Amino acid sequence: MLASLGGKPDYMLTIWNWRHEHITLRCKAFSQEIFRVSFSNDLEGILTTAGQGHIRFWKMARTFTGLKLQGEIGRFGKTELSDIEGYVELPDGKVLSGCEQHATVGRRSDQSSDWPQRQATLSRGPNPTVYHGRGRTSDCGCRRLCEGVGLRVHRPGRGGGGGRGVEMDSMNELLVRDENGGSHAMLKWMIKAPDGDSLWYAQDADGGIWKLDLTFSHTTKPPEKMFSFHAGAISGIGMSPLTDLVVTAGVDRTVRVYDYVTKHQLCVQKFAAAGTCIQWLPNSVDPKGSTIIAGFGDGVVRVLKVTKRELDLSRKSLMGSASFTLSQVLKPHNGSVTALEFNTDYTYLVSGSSDKTVFFFSVDEEFKLNPIGYFTLLCSVQQLQLKPNSYERRVLVVGDNGQVSELTAPEPGSVDSSKTFQIDRIETRDFRFRSIKDHLRREERRKIREKAREERREKKKKERQKKIERGLIDPEKEPEEPESEEEPDPDEGVPLFIPETYHINTGFYSGDGDKFWLSLSGFDAGFLYECEFAQSEADEMSQSYGEPLKWVEVPGINETAISFIYKWYANAASNSNMLFFGMEDGKIRIQLPSSSPSPDDPVEFDDLDKYWVLPMHDSESGVLSMIKPSLNGKFLVSAGRDGNLYVFTFLPPDELEEAMAPAKLPSPRGITDDSQMEDIEDPKAYSIEDAKQKAEQDRLLKLAEEKKNGLKKKIQEMRRQFKKLLLKNGEIVPHLQLDRKEFELDPQSKIMLSNETLGRMDMAKTEYAWDSEKQSLALKKLETQFKSKLDCDSLVVKCIASEFEVGSFRCEKLPEGFGNKKLDLMNKASKAGGLTGAARQLASQQNAEREAAASQDQRDEEVSGGVATTTKVGTEDKSGKVDEKAAKALGKMEKQRQKRLARQKQWEELYQEKPSDDFEDPRDVAEIKYALENMGDFKLKTAANYVVPEHLRVNTARKLVQLLLLQENMYSRKRTFNERLLSLKFKKSEVLSEIDQLNAQLETVHASLKDIDKIKRAPERPPLIDPETPEEIYHYNRDKLIKFQKEKAANDKSMAMAVATTFTAQGLETDQVGDSLLGASSIKPSSAGLGDGTGYKRPTVAPDTNTIPRLALEDTLLEGEEENNSDRQDSFSSIRQRRLLNEQEKILKRINRLTEKFDDQVMKLRAEKFNLQVDLKRADLRNTTLFEEFVKLKEFEKRENLLASKVNDKFDEKIKMEEKVADSKSKVEAKRMEIEGLEEKQKSLLEEFKANLGENNKWEEFLTKVFKKKIKRAKKKERTGDDEDDEEEDESSDESDSDDDDFDDEDEEGREVLDDSVCPPGCEQELYDMACRLREMRLDNEEALAEEKKTFEMMKKDSDAMLKKTKVIDHSLAAAEKDLEDFQVEKQGKLNQLLIIVVLKMHQIEYLVSNVLPNDLSEALVFEQKGLVRLQERIVELIDEKAQQTRKQKDNKLQNVQLKKGRKMLSSKIQELSSECDQMMLLKFGRTVDLERLEMVTVNRLLEELKERYRQTEVFCDREIAQWEAAIQQQKENITMLTRDNTRRINQMTMLLGEQKVIEENLNSKQKKLGGEYEGKRRLMFAKESVSFNWCNFSPKKSRPSRRRSPFSPAKGDTFSLRLSLPCPSTRHEMPEHQLETFLNIYYHRVPSACTYMYICIN
Repeated sequence: MLASLGGKPDYMLTIWNWRHEHITLRCKAFSQEIFRVSFSNDLEGILTTAGQGHIRFWKMARTFTGLKLQGEIGRFGKTELSDIEGYVELPDGKVLSGCEQHATVGRRSDQSSDWPQRQATLSRGPNPTVYHGRGRTSDCGCRRLCEGVGLRVHRPGRGGGGGRGVEMDSMNELLVRDENGGSHAMLKWMIKAPDGDSLWYAQDADGGIWKLDLTFSHTTKPPEKMFSFHAGAISGIGMSPLTDLVVTAGVDRTVRVYDYVTKHQLCVQKFAAAGTCIQWLPNSVDPKGSTIIAGFGDGVVRVLKVTKRELDLSRKSLMGSASFTLSQVLKPHNGSVTALEFNTDYTYLVSGSSDKTVFFFSVDEEFKLNPIGYFTLLCSVQQLQLKPNSYERRVLVVGDNGQVSELTAPEPGSVDSSKTFQIDRIETRDFRFRSIKDHLRREERRKIREKAREERREKKKKERQKKIERGLIDPEKEPEEPESEEEPDPDEGVPLFIPETYHINTGFYSGDGDKFWLSLSGFDAGFLYECEFAQSEADEMSQSYGEPLKWVEVPGINETAISFIYKWYANAASNSNMLFFGMEDGKIRIQLPSSSPSPDDPVEFDDLDKYWVLPMHDSESGVLSMIKPSLNGKFLVSAGRDGNLYVFTFLPPDELEEAMAPAKLPSPRGITDDSQMEDIEDPKAYSIEDAKQKAEQDRLLKLAEEKKNGLKKKIQEMRRQFKKLLLKNGEIVPHLQLDRKEFELDPQSKIMLSNETLGRMDMAKTEYAWDSEKQSLALKKLETQFKSKLDCDSLVVKCIASEFEVGSFRCEKLPEGFGNKKLDLMNKASKAGGLTGAARQLASQQNAEREAAASQDQRDEEVSGGVATTTKVGTEDKSGKVDEKAAKALGKMEKQRQKRLARQKQWEELYQEKPSDDFEDPRDVAEIKYALENMGDFKLKTAANYVVPEHLRVNTARKLVQLLLLQENMYSRKRTFNERLLSLKFKKSEVLSEIDQLNAQLETVHASLKDIDKIKRAPERPPLIDPETPEEIYHYNRDKLIKFQKEKAANDKSMAMAVATTFTAQGLETDQVGDSLLGASSIKPSSAGLGDGTGYKRPTVAPDTNTIPRLALEDTLLEGEEENNSDRQDSFSSIRQRRLLNEQEKILKRINRLTEKFDDQVMKLRAEKFNLQVDLKRADLRNTTLFEEFVKLKEFEKRENLLASKVNDKFDEKIKMEEKVADSKSKVEAKRMEIEGLEEKQKSLLEEFKANLGENNKWEEFLTKVFKKKIKRAKKKERTGDDEDDEEEDESSDESDSDDDDFDDEDEEGREVLDDSVCPPGCEQELYDMACRLREMRLDNEEALAEEKKTFEMMKKDSDAMLKKTKVIDHSLAAAEKDLEDFQVEKQGKLNQLLIIVVLKMHQIEYLVSNVLPNDLSEALVFEQKGLVRLQERIVELIDEKAQQTRKQKDNKLQNVQLKKGRKMLSSKIQELSSECDQMMLLKFGRTVDLERLEMVTVNRLLEELKERYRQTEVFCDREIAQWEAAIQQQKENITMLTRDNTRRINQMTMLLGEQKVIEENLNSKQKKLGGEYEGKRRLMFAKESVSFNWCNFSPKKSRPSRRRSPFSPAKGDTFSLRLSLPCPSTRHEMPEHQLETFLNIYYHRVPSACTYMYICIN
């Protein structure tokens, strides 16, 4: 079967047969919301549903009509009706449920009317869910609660109905609270972890998920808070200006910083009030981007710095990687800060509050807020906006109830804030919204009706036309019917609906003058309204409400309110403008405007048809608080009142992965502990204005105090003047002086009365001295014997209106030195028991840690040594002669070697992690341990083979500590109760005093009332009885002494007559006698007696004028008016009487309230005393049992101490030996490391020799012989003393034969024998010296290696001997522990013989014989019910565990097969890779080589030097060739210049020859033709001689080197202009073109071929 519940509105309960997929039963469960439904685990066909204000029990019953579902509502009885969120079904059919009143209520499923109601009350904290039995329950039943509080089921108080009381105590308690000592967790729901029997996950209503360990043992882990989040609405968010961070403020009083890319919380801090608004300031204000400003619900504004936190690896916490630093805190408002708004350059801040104030601040360069002043509005502030792009600071204030104002913010320094920050006058403009939605809806309905009417008219015309066309009707005979009367307008006569209140969600400037847009909730939701402020003061005064200028209906929102609007402009992430609407139903509406306005354009909402909706937040409680984009525009964050925070992105998936990088936190540099300011945590702290007013008031008080001190000084001055007068009186002539007695009035009378009083007092003291001393001593003895031992006197507090009373406990003081004695015994108990198993385990664990640390250090030394050696070998021979290429090659080789070493280290670590053959899984070990401790054949304590666990062993010291702790607990509880009772007694005194004052006021009222019938008397106030004032027993006054004398006179008539005569005769002296008796007995009279024991008497003293009510003063005023105005006497009298009656009723009600409240407190304390008495009685029984056990343990104390000391000695010996063994192992290991280091050094010397020798060295054989040769060496002997060490030659002739083995002394044919003691000719001296030096180092290393090996063998022998001693000590320790264990069994057997009292109730006894309770219960077994249920459940659990283990075994087998297959595949792959590697070596090297040895091959030194010389020579030659090429180029240029000059000269000569020829021809022509000077060529010559040239413009094509050349030397590509000047105008236009060209060619023959003519102007 499967049960399901439907939601609103039907709430149907459906029973399904899920196997056959059909409905079995169905009916309506309830008319309100249902939270939970469940089947009973023990009773078939029983269901339970619970929800809002009800719990219902269902039963599937078969009737004559079939299977039916019958349900009965659970009765709450006298318990207040509440919602039920959690319940648990007990095996017997009862149901235990939680409710809103922090209580649990027990019911039966059958709901029999005679079953008594039970109610369990928790001491504190909510308890919505109770766990018991199986399922979601723990193994501790309903007595284990989620908040660690005690569960007490009791009968309701007075008037609660019948039934006997039932009490249940929790077995274990767990207190869940924050690790930093914060408030207790508010756990709402718990679920058992699937991977642990005792692990639970709990949901914290204060924002968190807890992991709880409910094993309740010494290994129980503390509660761990796994996650932390907002517990409630998120009121504001702010985006970081530099990185991907967002800060949030919530109503749970926390401010949190999230990395929204990696989805991690970085920082959280809790404050004293809820966060209301928050902003992250841009980097223009703070370049680090770490400044945050936030407003809170208590009116405080805080400036926070978020920086990177220094990592603390000592403890695990959810604090995150960032932290807050409080930079500035101030309290400008007394109400909640609702808005914070900056100007564009962040130099001005405006804050708004719910206390109807707007505060203005100036911001300095260091971002310190400096208050300017505040202005009070007529409404609470909801939102603020500074007008953009305005030279004036105008603030748009959106208030409640439709109020919108515009303020002109004051300039800094323009407001006088010396006495107050309040600004009286400021330029304001107000606008009060008036709804037009009803009018719009009516217009819409009217248009719909007109459209429908028009459609009907057109339809009727079309039908008539069709009939006419068909000939069905004649239009002339049947004219068109007139239209029927229009339907009446349903809205006509109905007034427009105008809401009484308005709530504006958001408002902002539209950018068009003084216009602004508003969005409202409630009736006016669904529209956006554009409004405008009044243009003049007259318009503003004439209209109290304003209607919007423009309205836009938002389509598709179904009149859902818009909580805010965010304008998104195009950026790199999104290239389109968008509008984001945050809706009250949790949806995000994205609008795509048709145009693309800029931020400076007015805001318009003309086209709202293009949109899409994201339903992200909760539809009921997820009103969106804010939407903000990230700095780069790639992300968008939304927050709602449902506590959720969503992050959206515009990036595609591939770009999103690149952007998923952790955010960078600002550095804490520059922020110290001194910069942390003290926070304002008190919600009642003064605001800025209150503090200033308080300072002003203090200043006035100071002035008044100074004035008072001035008067005192005047009085002191007058006294000094009086003393001066006395001095002057003493300085004048004695016979003129005044006697000091002349200043006293009647001195004789004063002296006589004083002497008489003193005499009587002395006589009384003498007469009663003996009796007084006797009684004083007797009283001191009695006090010492009885009273001094008590912590407080016996006290009784009685109710005022009833006879119920509650008394105190007799509580004796703890003996002196009780605390020190308890601590000493606790220390003794911890030492007497010896080292526990945990301590031994800890000691062994420490040894293991030491060994692991030593091995780790050894491995580190190996790695570091190898790296150092490699570095030395590879880099030692690098000289300046080797070029960069060789150095790079060496560096590359070194990097490869380092990489290989790192990989080798990783392999070593991997092999170390490989489990050994005898490895055991820690999880299996833990499960086995748990099974051994909690499962198996457990023996009873009375069994013969029972072994006492070590943690249950007790001795006399521990038992005595238990006794002392129990006594201290009993004393503490009694004392606490007595203190509460004493405070209640003082409360009664205060209540009675207040009642006396009220009675005095009532008497004053009664005296003024004329109608006696309307006078109501207050109930008689009961007096304080003697048990209520025990302190008065030892305090005497006059009345008590007289009463004592009268009692004594009754016993002794003769003494009574004498005493009575004395008292009667002396009269006034009675007081003096009483005082003398009091003085003689050294007992002070009481000055604070509240009652005299004779009953309450109304005070006869007139009340103080301050306590006379206002009515008495009004009586006096009315009487005066009656004398002057007799005509109004009756009206004033009636008014006065009514006021007096009203005052009488108030006083009586006040007296009744005081009485009832005090009596309720007394009854509550009385009920607590009953419960405490039961607990104390049980504690007394427990005390008796502990004392009997202590007596038994005292008999075994001596033997136990001997055995325990023996075990401790053996264990200490074992610890010391283990330390020695560990130390020896570490030394052996260190010595082994030294030996390996020397061996590695030997190898490194050989490698260094080969590296320095190089390849293909012809002296390699000779130098190797020199290096490996052994020579006679001087042995160094150490001598103790001050003498220096002597070196002696060892004459031993034992030389190693290794020389003969390695190098044969026989000469080969044709080979020259070389002496290895000197450097042969041709060999470099440096190489020979290097071989000798390395040989000496090799021989030193061999000698040191031999010594170290000898020492290593000796140390190993010592270590083996210590291990043998350790085994012997282990055997001795095991024997001693066995003896101690046998003794514990014997001692436990004696303790088992003691009888223990167990308190049981009748319903707990199930031992029946023939359904009858036997008289002898000795054969009965006392067993916990939950343990029995647990055993029954364990059977089912074992079956399930067996099936799980079987499945697990099968899975492991399959996994084993798969792993083997995978291993084979990997092995084959390794072989393939190895063969491939060998093939590559063959291809590259021709054979397989060792890569490690290949890496050790260094560069040939000689070859590299030759390469360096060749490179230098090549560089020198290249430089010389470049110089010669430059010289050749210079010579070529010189030749070119000379050639050009020669050509120019030849051209000049040619021109001269041409001229000469022309001249000669002219001369010849003249000779032939005389008179023809002006004809022919002569005319041309004349023109040439008369032409002048002017170069107008010359621009070379490119720059040429400056050389000596003519002023005008055009080249090819140059451009120039030529202007010709002719002398005679008549010849300007007569020169032919060909002649001009010839003329130019004559003078500048290079121009036509080398230049370009731009123009030629001939003048």
